[in-house]
Amino acid sequence: MMEALKPYILSFIPLFVAVDAIGNIPIFLSLVENCSKAQKNKIILDAVGTATAVAIIFMVIGQWIFLLLGITIPDFQIAGGALLFIIAVRLLMPGAQKSTLTNSHNKDMGVFPLGTPLITGPAVLTTTLMMMNSFGPAATLVSLILNMFFVWLTLVRADVIIKFIGPSGIRAFSKIIYILLAAIAVMMIRHGVTGAFLK
Repeated sequence: MMEALKPYILSFIPLFVAVDAIGNIPIFLSLVENCSKAQKNKIILDAVGTATAVAIIFMVIGQWIFLLLGITIPDFQIAGGALLFIIAVRLLMPGAQKSTLTNSHNKDMGVFPLGTPLITGPAVLTTTLMMMNSFGPAATLVSLILNMFFVWLTLVRADVIIKFIGPSGIRAFSKIIYILLAAIAVMMIRHGVTGAFLK
């Protein structure tokens, strides 16, 4: 039983780290500060729908783009790992924010910046392709959908979560997540180098 679930668990965890649902809560709350409950619900649905659609589309066409451009999986692992590491380091810096668009208040904020790039950004897209290569499309798709459900749940309950954990707790949790993201990035680079040069 556990052996059958292993690919799903191992693909879920890196995606959970890359999505960083808890870390998005303060940004979400700042964006919807003056919105009604109905508007908030629409923004949440737009955000999760956009994030899921972008990730799935990239899953479908990502490998085709690789073939078209002559990019190998080790190439992508090295480049993607380096990109993830840079993102993680920048987010770990004091005063770092996931986006400079947190003051944006428009009717499409669920699509941009929440859906992409905050929920599904370079980290999620890179990790999704890596998980597909490692654990297959089925495990990756299930893990992605479960993560997006968790994002929806955290956004719906954002007020309760931030009251329970507190702003400091959210920041501390996010820093831990960013460290894990940096570690996953190093792992990707290591696998890419091994695949490209040490076969």
